[in-house]
Parts: sequence; C-alpha cells; structure tokens
Amino acid sequence: MSSGIRFDSVSVAYGKNVVLDGLDLTVEPGEVMALLGPSGSGKTTALRAVAGFVRPASGRVFIGDRDVTSLPPHRRGIGMVVQQYALFPHMRVEENVAFGLKAQKVARAEIPGRVADALSMTGMAAYAKRFPRELSGGQQQRVAIARALAIRPGVLLLDEPLSALDAQLRSGMLAELARLHRELPDVSILYVTHDQVEALTLADRIAVMDRARLQDCGTPQELYRRPRNEFTASFVGNANLLPVSVGVGSVSLGGAEVKVDTGEVAAGVSATLCVRPHLVGLGPGPNALAGTVTEVQWRGATHRLYVDVDGQSVKADLRELRKPPSLGEEVTVHFAPEDAVLLSAGVTHD
Repeated sequence: MSSGIRFDSVSVAYGKNVVLDGLDLTVEPGEVMALLGPSGSGKTTALRAVAGFVRPASGRVFIGDRDVTSLPPHRRGIGMVVQQYALFPHMRVEENVAFGLKAQKVARAEIPGRVADALSMTGMAAYAKRFPRELSGGQQQRVAIARALAIRPGVLLLDEPLSALDAQLRSGMLAELARLHRELPDVSILYVTHDQVEALTLADRIAVMDRARLQDCGTPQELYRRPRNEFTASFVGNANLLPVSVGVGSVSLGGAEVKVDTGEVAAGVSATLCVRPHLVGLGPGPNALAGTVTEVQWRGATHRLYVDVDGQSVKADLRELRKPPSLGEEVTVHFAPEDAVLLSAGVTHD
C-alpha cells in the first residue's frame, strides 16, 4: 500500500461552522505525526478526513500519490484504531482480527497467517481464542491495533487510542506503540491526542492545532525548546509566559533587565518571555529576579515554587529541596539566557 499523507488546503465545515480551516500538512512515508490540541481544535476532523468519514468542503487529501478525497473509506488502504476499541463482542480475538481481511476479500488460505502475524506483533498470540469480555482494556486495545495492522496498511490512523486506559496501562501501551513503529518503518502513522506526553514520546513531528487551524509544526525538541508562539509554548510542556518590554538592545521584565536573544522581535513590540520551569534555578545566577514565594508544592522528586516577581508569577521546578522556602519568603530565581525564548504577541503558524 502507498504511504504518506498530504493535506492540501483542506477545510471542513458543518453549515457555517468551520471545524478545519485550510490545513496544509504532509506526513512523510514512515513518519509518526501527532496531531496535538484541545477539544474542538480540528485534530480529529483532520484524521476523519483521511479516513474518508468526512468530506472536505474544499481542498484535497492524498495518501501516497493518490488523491483519495472522493474515495470511500474501504478503498483507501488505511488501518484505524479509536479509543473505544470497537471490537465485536460475539467474535473471538482471531475472528475480530480477521474481519478486515475478509472484508477486503483476502484469499481464505492467507488469512490465518496474517492474523497470526498481527497478533504476534502486538503480543496477543496467546489470546486468539478469547472473547473481548475476557480481556483487560489494554489487551482489547492491542487486539484493535492487531486488526488494523492485519490488512497491512500504508497508513495507520490512531484516534486517542490510549485515553480510555489508566495511567499504568497507558505507559505500557506507549512503549508497545514505540516498538511497533520500529518494526513497521514504512507505515505512516497519524496519531491524534490531547496528551502532550504521548505526543512527545511517540511522534517524529507534532502538528499543534487550535481553533480549527494549524498553529505550529516541528519535532518534539523544536516545539519544546523553541516554540513559535504562546499557544505552542503553553500546550507542549509547561512554560512561564511573562510579558516583557523590548527596547533597543534590551529586554525588561518588571523592573529588571534580562539578557535574552531578541531574534526577530523589534524594539517597541509587545512580547512574551518563555522559559520552562525546570530551567529556572533558585539563588543568584544569570538573569536574577527577586521575588516573594506565594506557593510551594511538593511533587515527589521535585518542588514547584511560585514566586511573585513584580506582579508576575514565575514557576520554578527544583529537585526535591531538603528545606524549601516558606510562604512569603524573599528569594532570588534565575535562568540562563540560552534557556529563554522571546515570542512576539499574536504570532501564529500559517
């Protein structure tokens, strides 16, 4: 099957309500692309446009070099896994996995081998004779993935596949999905999630969605370390987003001048300083800021400090402190110039 996905100015609307607005995005063959965003951002609509469950109001959808915009779902050569598994309760595991193969009219003699391969790949070979009700939630999700892989798709669509699992199962399934990706290097995966940990763990690149539009796209490291706008900074990881004044060769945060690369931000422009909490230190150092502790949270391996600096709350995630500062205590926090990013207000990705 052909691999890779391309959205060419794809828009989807229900009446006057635009739920996906002019999406241009390419998923390379063999790439895992995460669509990350809050509810209503357009990410699931984009996936459903690839699957063929919604018809774009404008634009085209390509799988490989095929324009599939007008093709029905069963002719697109895709595998799909949704969060509620959608297994047939009256069928055994092996029958559920075989269902798509029979629908595609695969030769009867070939089906048992394909089913066995898919179950083996997902670690479910020993459960072939069981019914879905005899499986845990994580095992049912593995069967759903095996069913999608059995048809040997060029494109695998995953729509929040782990959201119904508890934290421990989710962590295990993330490891399994990462392993599957290594074993299926030619399959393009489009992974819809609102969970940043899933996106950062699995994706080669992340497309950040909000209000029906693509806001940013890049590798997890790029989006985390050098976000292009405030929405990306706040949604991909946790961030201090602090309003600053930009002068000629200077940046001021409250009454303190800080050193940071101004990049393309011009003097006089409204701007925001982005620095990750784990990169903020306690005590003297570069870009030192004096403030008052307003909250202390113990988080096991770390303490989260909230420090009021000239009316702005600065978060610092510090290794567990033997003696954390008290509420109301005057402290100094600092961050390295290279650990901060200056963002122009209102910048979005088009």
